[in-house]
Amino acid sequence: MAKVYYLEDETFLAQIVVETLETKGFEVKHDSIGSVALASIKEFQPDICVLDIMVPGKSGLDVAEKLNAIHPNLPIIFLTAKNQTADIVSGFKSGGNDYLTKPFSMEELMVRINNLLMLSSVRLARKPKTEVFRIGDICSFNPLALKIEIKNEEVKLSHKENEILKLLITHQNQTITKEEILMKVWKDDSYFNSRNLDVYMRKIRKIFAACPEIHLETLRGVGYIFQVNLS
Repeated sequence: MAKVYYLEDETFLAQIVVETLETKGFEVKHDSIGSVALASIKEFQPDICVLDIMVPGKSGLDVAEKLNAIHPNLPIIFLTAKNQTADIVSGFKSGGNDYLTKPFSMEELMVRINNLLMLSSVRLARKPKTEVFRIGDICSFNPLALKIEIKNEEVKLSHKENEILKLLITHQNQTITKEEILMKVWKDDSYFNSRNLDVYMRKIRKIFAACPEIHLETLRGVGYIFQVNLS
């Protein structure tokens, strides 16, 4: 069931739209004041927003602009009695995806909602998934972004550091051999690459130097253990 957030201060119109959407199987959250919109959207977590531009509190344009900075992939349809070119341009600049001028038919609104939901699902399907690894509240590792956040401090990683760290974190508290790391990261376990790995391990130890809960232990002649001890 798709969720629609609807901002509209015209009571009679809002009732018609909400009832129609619910009849079509949508879950709807309706507000009539723009100043509560962002809080409602955060709590409701909609799949699409339908925003009237001229509402009390904050305008639909203001809501969309702030919303787009937080959730850039959330589709937005504007509803308004205005039809001047400048208003339409302002709507799209603030993060809107579509624009419907009052009065409108429910059939047209439904088509536009379904179209944007379909386009949104296609974009999300094509977007690479970001797998974030977490170690309690201490560490957040995002290999796709090549960065790690340790105790609220962000560290950018090189490609090799990123690949090595991904192996260590996915094998935490387990022995991982030096040869396994070399073959997966360098595709070669030569002496030269082995010395390179030693250098990268020293860099990774420095990254976690301020975290007594995390310790990278070297097992001579075997490999490494990425030890995590959370109380």
